[in-house]
Amino acid sequence: MRDNSSASDASSAIEAFNSIDSLAYANGKTELSATLKQEFADFQVDEQLGFKPTGKGEHLYLRIEKTDQSTVDVAKRLSEVSGVHRSEIGYSGMKDRRAQTRQWFSIKLPPSRDGELAALESDSLHILESHRNLRKLKIGSHRTNHFRIVLRDCNGSPEEFEERLRQIERTGVPNYFGSQRFGRQLSNLTQVQAWMSAELDPSAAAVNSQAIPKQRFKRSMLFSAARSYLFNQLLSKRLQLGNWNRYVTGDVLNLDGTERCFALQQGLEWDETLQQRLEQFDIHITGPLPGEIDSKDKYVSYGEAADIEDAVCKEFSTLMAGLKHFGLKAARRPLRFRPIDLSWEWRQSEGAGAGAGSTERPEGPGDLLLDFSLGKGAYATSLLRELCVTKEHA
Repeated sequence: MRDNSSASDASSAIEAFNSIDSLAYANGKTELSATLKQEFADFQVDEQLGFKPTGKGEHLYLRIEKTDQSTVDVAKRLSEVSGVHRSEIGYSGMKDRRAQTRQWFSIKLPPSRDGELAALESDSLHILESHRNLRKLKIGSHRTNHFRIVLRDCNGSPEEFEERLRQIERTGVPNYFGSQRFGRQLSNLTQVQAWMSAELDPSAAAVNSQAIPKQRFKRSMLFSAARSYLFNQLLSKRLQLGNWNRYVTGDVLNLDGTERCFALQQGLEWDETLQQRLEQFDIHITGPLPGEIDSKDKYVSYGEAADIEDAVCKEFSTLMAGLKHFGLKAARRPLRFRPIDLSWEWRQSEGAGAGAGSTERPEGPGDLLLDFSLGKGAYATSLLRELCVTKEHA
C-alpha cells in the first residue's frame, strides 16, 4: 500500500461504519444456525505459550483458568490481591469473557510473596500452574490457542454442517478481526473517529473533547480497532473480487506460522513453485494494518495490490490520517488462516434420548463439538462465521 496521504487529506465528514455482518464470505453466507455459549464450558480456550519459562527470575508466570471473566478483570484482581501496579502484570492475549479459558499471566513479585496469591482463588478463578521467568509476559507471546466449542441445537442437516467444515479445511478462513475488537454497537470505532477528528481539526476539539481517551490502554485499544476495521474492509473487498487467496501483481506474502514477509521484486513473475506453496498454505497473501510506512520497509505492496488497498483506505480518510498523525507504523497480516487439527463430533441434544458423546449423527437438531487450534491473532468467531449463524445464549 502506497504512503500517499497526509493528515490534511482527512475529510470533516463522518464516515459510516459497517457491521461485521456486512463482510463478504469465502463460501457464501450460510443458512445453517446454532446456539453458542449456552453454558460457559461450551466455549473453552487453552492458550499455549511459544516458549518455556526459565524457572528463575523476578517474574512469576501463572496459568489461570477463568470463567465468565475478562482478561482485564483478572489482571485487575491480581493487582488488588498483590498490591503490584498494573504495569507490572503481563499477559499474552485477550480471551473471551463469556467462556471457560486457560491463559498465562505474569506478575513481578518476590518469591517470598508467592503464597499471597492464594487469595486469588475463587469459584471462577483457579491457578493451575506457576513458574518463574526472567522477563515479563508480552502481548503475542503465545504460539496457539486450542478451542473446544459446543454448538447446540444445530439447525440444518449434519451433512450440510460437515460439508461446510470440509470447505473450511480446503479453502481456509478469511482472517477477519472479530467483533469484540470494535466494542458494542461499534462504539470503539465511533470514539476513535471522534478522537482523531478532534486531533486533526482543532476547531472540532471542544466538541469532541469527551471522546479523547486519557488512559494509555484505552488509546491502544482504539488504535487497534481502527486498524482492524480497515483490514477487515480490505479483506472483504478482496473476497468480493475473488482474489483473496490468489496472487495479484504487487502482493506482499507471509510465511505460514511466522511474522516474516516477502515480496517479488518488480519485473519478476509469479511461478508454479510459488503457486503450489500458496495452495498448500505454506505462504499467504497479506493485507495492510495501516499506518505510517517506514522508508526502510522492503515489503510494501505495489501495482494492482496497492491499487485495491488504496481504494478501500481512501473511503476512511479520517482513520487513515489519524493513524499517521499519531505515528503508528504500518504492518501486514495474512488474509486467511486454516485451523490446525480440526475435528468434530456429534452429540445428541440434552433430553433427546441419546447419550452425550455419541459419534452417530442425530436424527433431529443436535449438538456439534468442534476441536481445533488456531495460531495467534486468528479468531474462532471468524471460523464459526463461515460455518453457521450463531446466536449467543442470553
